[in-house]
Amino acid sequence: MTIADQMRERLQNAFAPSELLVVDDSASHAGHAGNPGGDGETHFNVRIRSSAFEGQSRVAHHRMVHKALGDLVPRIHALALDLDV
Repeated sequence: MTIADQMRERLQNAFAPSELLVVDDSASHAGHAGNPGGDGETHFNVRIRSSAFEGQSRVAHHRMVHKALGDLVPRIHALALDLDV
Protein backbone atom coordinates (compact mmCIF):
# COMPACT_ATOMS: atom_id res chain seq x y z
CA MET A 1 0.00 0.00 0.00
CA THR A 2 1.40 3.41 -0.93
CA ILE A 3 1.88 6.22 1.57
CA ALA A 4 -0.91 8.14 -0.20
CA ASP A 5 -3.27 5.17 0.24
CA GLN A 6 -2.35 4.88 3.91
CA MET A 7 -2.92 8.62 4.36
CA ARG A 8 -6.35 8.41 2.71
CA GLU A 9 -7.37 5.49 4.90
CA ARG A 10 -6.23 7.10 8.16
CA LEU A 11 -7.76 10.48 7.32
CA GLN A 12 -11.05 8.90 6.25
CA ASN A 13 -11.22 6.94 9.50
CA ALA A 14 -10.27 9.91 11.69
CA PHE A 15 -12.45 12.61 10.14
CA ALA A 16 -15.25 11.03 8.05
CA PRO A 17 -14.74 13.93 5.65
CA SER A 18 -17.26 15.27 3.15
CA GLU A 19 -14.26 15.85 0.88
CA LEU A 20 -10.84 14.20 0.94
CA LEU A 21 -8.13 14.63 -1.66
CA VAL A 22 -4.58 13.33 -1.23
CA VAL A 23 -2.21 14.25 -4.07
CA ASP A 24 1.34 12.92 -4.33
CA ASP A 25 3.20 15.93 -5.72
CA SER A 26 6.66 14.34 -5.42
CA ALA A 27 7.35 14.36 -9.17
CA SER A 28 7.18 18.18 -9.14
CA HIS A 29 10.04 18.21 -6.64
CA ALA A 30 12.40 15.73 -8.30
CA GLY A 31 15.99 16.66 -7.56
CA HIS A 32 15.09 18.92 -4.62
CA ALA A 33 16.18 18.29 -1.05
CA GLY A 34 13.97 15.70 0.57
CA ASN A 35 13.20 13.95 -2.70
CA PRO A 36 15.90 11.44 -3.48
CA GLY A 37 14.13 10.22 -6.62
CA GLY A 38 12.79 6.74 -7.05
CA ASP A 39 9.13 6.17 -6.36
CA GLY A 40 8.60 9.60 -4.80
CA GLU A 41 6.09 9.65 -1.98
CA THR A 42 7.78 12.56 -0.24
CA HIS A 43 5.63 15.61 -1.07
CA PHE A 44 1.86 15.67 -0.58
CA ASN A 45 -1.05 18.08 -0.88
CA VAL A 46 -4.08 17.20 1.23
CA ARG A 47 -7.52 18.80 1.12
CA ILE A 48 -10.03 17.84 3.81
CA ARG A 49 -13.51 19.15 4.54
CA SER A 50 -14.86 17.75 7.81
CA SER A 51 -17.20 18.79 10.59
CA ALA A 52 -14.52 17.46 12.98
CA PHE A 53 -12.69 20.76 12.46
CA GLU A 54 -15.66 22.89 13.54
CA GLY A 55 -14.84 25.27 16.38
CA GLN A 56 -11.14 24.36 16.30
CA SER A 57 -8.29 26.74 15.55
CA ARG A 58 -6.15 26.39 12.45
CA VAL A 59 -3.28 25.09 14.56
CA ALA A 60 -5.60 22.52 16.16
CA HIS A 61 -6.66 21.34 12.68
CA HIS A 62 -3.04 20.70 11.74
CA ARG A 63 -2.33 18.92 15.00
CA MET A 64 -5.37 16.69 14.48
CA VAL A 65 -4.17 15.70 11.01
CA HIS A 66 -0.61 15.01 12.18
CA LYS A 67 -1.96 12.87 15.02
CA ALA A 68 -4.18 10.91 12.61
CA LEU A 69 -1.24 10.30 10.27
CA GLY A 70 0.94 9.15 13.17
CA ASP A 71 4.03 7.24 12.09
CA LEU A 72 3.62 8.36 8.46
CA VAL A 73 4.63 11.94 9.28
CA PRO A 74 8.38 11.26 9.63
CA ARG A 75 8.31 9.54 6.22
CA ILE A 76 6.91 12.67 4.52
CA HIS A 77 9.21 15.54 3.59
CA ALA A 78 6.51 18.10 2.76
CA LEU A 79 2.82 18.18 3.60
CA ALA A 80 0.58 21.02 2.40
CA LEU A 81 -2.77 21.06 4.19
CA ASP A 82 -6.00 22.72 3.06
CA LEU A 83 -8.42 22.09 5.94
CA ASP A 84 -11.91 23.42 6.59
CA VAL A 85 -15.35 22.50 7.86
